Amino acid sequence: MRILIIHNLASGFGSDAIFEFQRAIVREGDECVMRLLTKDAADKGKSLLEDAESFDIVVISGGDGTVATLLYLLRGRDVLTCIFPSGTANLLFANIGNTAEPSALARACRIGHSVRSDLGEVSWRDEWGKRHREGFSIMVGLGFDAQIMKAAIPAKRSMGQAAYFAAALANPRPEVQTFKITVDGEVHEHTGISCLVANNAMIQGDIVIVPDATMTDGVLDVFVVEAEATAQLLSPLVVGFMDHDGKGSKRPHITSYQGREVRVVASGAMEIEIDGDPMEGRVKSYYARAIPRCNRLVVDALSHYAHEAMRHTSPVFGDTEQMPFPL
Repeated sequence: MRILIIHNLASGFGSDAIFEFQRAIVREGDECVMRLLTKDAADKGKSLLEDAESFDIVVISGGDGTVATLLYLLRGRDVLTCIFPSGTANLLFANIGNTAEPSALARACRIGHSVRSDLGEVSWRDEWGKRHREGFSIMVGLGFDAQIMKAAIPAKRSMGQAAYFAAALANPRPEVQTFKITVDGEVHEHTGISCLVANNAMIQGDIVIVPDATMTDGVLDVFVVEAEATAQLLSPLVVGFMDHDGKGSKRPHITSYQGREVRVVASGAMEIEIDGDPMEGRVKSYYARAIPRCNRLVVDALSHYAHEAMRHTSPVFGDTEQMPFPL
C-alpha cells in the first residue's frame, strides 16, 4: 500500500496526532510519504499533489481551509482521500462523522470504504478589481460570520473554538445589508447580517443550521441570517442546542434555499470568508456553484455517510487487522 500524507504544521494546536496515525497505518512492505504544507506556499499545495494518482490513498491533515484547498485540487481525479482533523474547528471532519481516534482512522483507511462527495466553488472580484476562484467544503459567507472569523484569528491558538464566540460577543451591532440572492435563476431579497452558501451545514456545537443538508446531494444550501443585533443570534443558538439536527423546530431569524448555482449581491461591500478563513478586502457580490461527486472520501462505520458508503462500495484493501474500533 502506498500512502501520501499532506500535513499542515501551522494548523490547530500543533498536535502530533498525525504521527500517531502514520505509525498506525503503515504495515510491512508499505510505502508512506509525508509532505509538509507551508503557510506561504505559492501554489497552495498543488505541487505536493501532482503525483497523487500514484498512491493508493492520500491523507489530508490540517484545518478546514487547508482541507478545502487540497480537495479542490483533487476534484475529479478519483483519488481515495482521508481527512485527518488537525485544525481548530475541523468542521468538515465533524460533518463526515468519522471517529477522530488516529488508529481507528488508520483502520478505516486500510478497509477503504468511501463516499462520493460534493464541493462548492466560489468566485468573486475584490475591491481592487482582482478576480478570485476557490473551492469550499463547508461554506462561504459574506458579512458578520466573516467578521467573526477575522476577529478570532489572534485568539484561536489559545482559546480554540471559544475564540469564535468571544469574537461574536465583542461586536453587538454588526452591519446590516440587503442581499439579492439568485438561486438557479429565481431571485430573492432579504435584509440581514450574513448570507452564506453551504456544502455542509453543521457548525460548532454540532448544530445543523439547515436540516437534511448533505455533501452528497449535488446542491448547495443558501441561508440568510435575518438579524440586526448579535443578541438576536441567541435564539437560534438556544434552539440549535435543544434540537441539534433542526428537524424538530425552525431556526429563528434564518431563511434558506437550495440550488446548484447561487449569486449573492449585497447593498454594500462586506467581509468574506471561505471555510473559516477570511479573505483580503471587502466584497459586494460572489457566485457559487456545486461540483457534484468530485471527491472520494474515506468513511468509517460511525460516519453519517456509513450506510451510503457501505451500500455502494466494497472494501478496497480488505485489511481488517484488529484495532480498537468496531466494524
